[in-house]
Amino acid sequence: MSADRALAARLLALLDLTNLDEDASPAAIEQLCGDAASGPVLPAAVCVYPEHVTTARRELDAAGAPAVAVATVVNFPDGADDAGRAVRETRRALAAGAGEIDLVFPWRAYVGGDRDGGREMVQRCKETCGARPLKVIIESGELGDLLLVREVSAVALAAGADFIKTSTGKMRSGATPEAARAMLETIRTHGRAGFKASGGIRTLADAARYLELAGEIMGKDWATPARFRIGASSLLQELRAAV
Repeated sequence: MSADRALAARLLALLDLTNLDEDASPAAIEQLCGDAASGPVLPAAVCVYPEHVTTARRELDAAGAPAVAVATVVNFPDGADDAGRAVRETRRALAAGAGEIDLVFPWRAYVGGDRDGGREMVQRCKETCGARPLKVIIESGELGDLLLVREVSAVALAAGADFIKTSTGKMRSGATPEAARAMLETIRTHGRAGFKASGGIRTLADAARYLELAGEIMGKDWATPARFRIGASSLLQELRAAV
């Protein structure tokens, strides 16, 4: 296998194939899951709104892709400061069949001076998830200041996040290599956890930049589906065409 084909195959296995369109129909989710299950290399997960979790799990299982996780979002996209709401959303999503939770950290409240609410939210949602992965979205583009990106990343990791994730993809700024570097360096300092780049990643070259960065900071073999994800909605076909 050529180096380009190997890279595309590796990125496919790290992909969270995403449909977070607010008006997505059940048919669109069925199509997403059919696409996810159709290739020689399966993505790590599909990521959908909570109301589509049951449909996604059913379609993936029916298509012979039970290993593809169903991820969903909570406290999304606003990142409110109501920990009780986030826990309830998490509990309902898991009961519906979600295997992974992407939680938006209450970053506005943190920037406004609340240094305890985000930690409590992550802790309580992680307790609810148990062994199932909790990915905490810090909205790095909205935080802006890389020192603040590092600070919020460290809070999320200390509170039990299994992954820290750059962005919801719903704000003006998505993932950037600069924020990704700050987040990966924080992971390296604060122990075992994963990283997810999301927001504005549309091409193989975009995704490869983040994989290369992870290799530089964490080691070339570090990026496995258990520790590294790329969240994207339009990347699947380009990657499969390259394999």
